[in-house]
Order: sequence, then C-alpha cells, then structure tokens
Amino acid sequence: MSLYDRIHFKMISFVHDTLYGLFVNPYKLLNAAGLKPGQKVLEVGCGPGFFTIPAARIVGEKGRVYALDINPVAVEAVRRKIKERGLKNIEVILADASKTGLPEESIDVAFLFGVIHALNDVDAVMQEMHRVLKVKGVLSIQKSWWSEKKLLDTVTKNGLFSFKEKTSGVFKFEKSRKTSA
Repeated sequence: MSLYDRIHFKMISFVHDTLYGLFVNPYKLLNAAGLKPGQKVLEVGCGPGFFTIPAARIVGEKGRVYALDINPVAVEAVRRKIKERGLKNIEVILADASKTGLPEESIDVAFLFGVIHALNDVDAVMQEMHRVLKVKGVLSIQKSWWSEKKLLDTVTKNGLFSFKEKTSGVFKFEKSRKTSA
C-alpha cells in the first residue's frame, strides 16, 4: 500500500468518524436498506466502518455482517474497531466486490453505500451480488452522484434485479430469478 493510499484512507476515516456522523444517521439508512435482526448482511466497501458497527447492532447476535473492502488499511481499521467493541457477529473480508468468496445464496441483504460510483466493473459486482443473495434477497444502494436514471439502469439492465422502492435516499432492489446476462 502506497503512502498516498494510506493518507487517502486516513482522510476518509477522519471524515467518516467525525464530520459524516453529524449529517448522516447510519441507523436510518440501514433500516431503509432493509436490515433486520437475525439477517446475514453483506456490506460492500466498508471503508473505516461507519456503517459496519451499526449494522452489527441491528442484526444482533443471531445475525452476521460480512464487511468487505479491497483496501487492506480499511480492513485492519475495521478489525480494530470490532475488537475494541468486543463484537462477535462481524467478519471482515479483504476482497474485490466481484469475487467475495461467500457461498451462493447465503446473504439476505447486500448494501453498497457510497461506493457504486467507485467500482471498477459494476456489471461483475452485480453478477456477484446476484450470486450471493438468497432468493428474494435485497440489494440496497445509497444514492451517489450518479443520476437516479443511471443507477436504476445500471442495476436492472441485465435482469438480475428489479427495482422495489426508494426510501431516505436508499434504492432497494430484489434479486430476480435470472442467473446470467
């Protein structure tokens, strides 16, 4: 990891850990995403863990959060936060979102908050989300600087997901039966 990458992550962490929380209620967005007690949830792009800890609290002891990020510095930061808080229902995964390594149809809700615009291959990530989500599983995406049309077209274009609703800036999609583009 380069010095630039470490500094960039430190800046993102500072913003998320201090300023972001003044304007964004993670519980409101996670509830809008459809998180409930007992679920298995995938967080794509966990970053410094702003949503990870609240997600773990929502799903509770019987639930599980898989916090995924491609950045090793982010993964280590989230692991430290989990350890400090003594949480046992979070698994942090260092991986690309298009290759999570999770079992097929093992996730109730996958959420992408603040990351869809940064993905290298959105189509590959959508294929992977379709693969890991259970039948009727929910894919929730926070509105980014993409237009709503671009977001809806990108997620639904291959028939993998159908749009369900938008609440609090979170777009919810349901997994379709279709398995390939």
